[in-house]
Order: sequence, then C-alpha cells, then structure tokens
Amino acid sequence: MNKKIMLFESYADEKDIEAVTNVIKRGTYWTNGLEIEEFEKKIAEFLEMKNAIAFNSGTSALYANLLANNITSGEVIVPSFTFPATINSVIFAGAKPVFADIEEKTLGLDSKDVEKKITENTKAIMPIHFAGAVTKDIKNLRKIADDHNLLLIEDNAQSLGAKLDGKKAGSFGHSSATSFCFNKIITTGEGGMVITNSDEVASKLKMIRSHGRAENKDYITAGLNLRMSTMNAALGLSQFKKLDFLISKRREIANFYNEQLKDVNKIKIPLYKENNESVYCTYNIIFEDEETRNSCIEFLKSKEIPTRISYNPVHLYTYFKNKFGDKECSLPITEKISKRILTIPLHLNLTKENQEYIVESIKQFLS
Repeated sequence: MNKKIMLFESYADEKDIEAVTNVIKRGTYWTNGLEIEEFEKKIAEFLEMKNAIAFNSGTSALYANLLANNITSGEVIVPSFTFPATINSVIFAGAKPVFADIEEKTLGLDSKDVEKKITENTKAIMPIHFAGAVTKDIKNLRKIADDHNLLLIEDNAQSLGAKLDGKKAGSFGHSSATSFCFNKIITTGEGGMVITNSDEVASKLKMIRSHGRAENKDYITAGLNLRMSTMNAALGLSQFKKLDFLISKRREIANFYNEQLKDVNKIKIPLYKENNESVYCTYNIIFEDEETRNSCIEFLKSKEIPTRISYNPVHLYTYFKNKFGDKECSLPITEKISKRILTIPLHLNLTKENQEYIVESIKQFLS
C-alpha cells in the first residue's frame, strides 16, 4: 500500500484552509466572530429548529444542555453502549445515569427497556444515534418521554444528516447535541452544538458557555468558558457547505463494503431499512463470537489495517461500576454486541485500492 491506512482521518480542502486563514489574517474577533453566529444559523436551519448554540466540544454541549434544562438532580436514562462522554455529562450536571439496554437493528436504546427503567426520579431520556444511523426506536422514545412528562435529549454526535422517514436525527427530541470532533461527519477539530426550539433554553445555554454573562453584559448566573473559537466556526461553516458531498462519499464507501461483505458468512454488516438513511459516521461489523472478533483484530493488524472495538459497556468500566453499579443491572444485548462488534476504516481519504484491500483481508480471514 502506498499510504498507511488510518482508522479515522479528517477530510479538508483548500476552501477549509482559506476559511481559517482568513480569520487569522483578520487579526481580530478570533473569539465571538460573526462566523460563529452564521454557523449556528446554518445548523439550526438544516435541522429545522429555532436555535443552535455552539460550544467547544460535543461533551460541553451535552453538559450545558442538561444544565439549561434544569437536569441537575434525579435520573437520566442512558445507553451503556456509548462513549463515556454521554454518561459523564449527566454526572457532572448532578444527575444519576440509569442504564438501559439497546436493540439489535441500529444499536440504539430499546424503548421497551427504557420504559421499565422509568421511576418517580426520572427526568430525561438521552439516546445516542450510533454510527450514522437514526435510533430505530426514536419515535417511541419521544412518545414515552411525552407520556411521562420527561425530556428527550438526543446525543446526535455521529448522525448529522441522517434521516428516519424523512426527519433528521437531532430533531426528534426536545433538544439535541451534536459533535464536530475530528472523526465526525463535518469537523471543527473539536466542537459541538446544542439545537433546541426553546428560546429560554437557548438563552441559558449562551450564559452557561460564557461565564454566566447575559446579553446586557451583567453576570446573572454561574458559567464556564465553553465557547467555540471563531477559527473553529469558520472551518465548520466551510465543511457544512460540502455536507452533501461528504455524506455521499461516505455512503459510496459503505455501499461498497456492504456489497462486498453481504454474502460473507460469520458476520453481520450495517444494512438499514430504506426509511433509515444512514450517513455512516463509522462502519461496524458484528461477528458470531468474541474469540473470532479478537482473532480478526490481530489478523488485520498484521495486514496493517487498524480497527477499534466500538464500545465497551460503560457500566462495566471501573469508575462507573463502583459508583453506579447495580447487581440487578441486566443489559444482555449491550454486553453481547460489545463483545462481537468491530469498527473498520471508513473516511474520505481511503482510496479504492485501500477499500478493496480491507474487504479482501476480511474475506481472507473469514475463509
């Protein structure tokens, strides 16, 4: 191979470089520049929501969103099949995470198990949209939230642009948070955004991200510096302008993988129903058992193909197990999937030769 294959790699072009360079050359408004407000406006319009508020990371966006919605105590139902950022945001906001299991189609929260976990202390449900698809049960989760007078807060870090029945991920809940980390659909290096229809929540978010400062320059609440820089926003704006291109290229690679691997025994690949339009933030294979998955990792490593175990269950990590451990916590699907799933490279810098090499190596191992 002429170029080392990376598991994740950001895509950028000359327009991205120019956008950031222009802000630097301007020599002023490196913070609070007009590009931030314009970026927010574009994302809000894209999701057909009223407000979008930019933050310095997706984690900050999740955390601030909980604070702005007054979820500083009680319980929030979350998946264990996620990155710890989802859970940490709940903990730092002051609430308790309650783990629910996932379903096996899109690996999102199982609405039936969520309903079992609701108590008088529950304040919100926080699903993630995994790997670029929309959580299969998201409509049921919204109904459950409404029926129980709870908030539905979407962790949409991975699925900006994905649709279920024509409706975009990040617009099903009362609010959502997205991420612009380096391996997401569009990137600002680090960055995130909260999207909400509530003007009151939006106003609180703006104060929380900037030391509690109101628009009249008075400081009327506690806050932190969670602001996105203007350079990051300029990069985000430039990336957003080619969102359709970025998604189409991801789908092109994923479709190649799907076509090549759909008839291969001993694995399941991410084939979604036509109404669930994935943007393929990552591409994940599920093996029949953990031993085969782990052997494949080593085989692909020998072929210089990087992989990653998508998620280990958060509730089994040392801190979370000691702090929130529950002997009766039964998440069989989460634990089964976590032992069998594997992320393989998918990004725009993969050449056709790279893609063919990856699928042929997987086929070679499984044969």
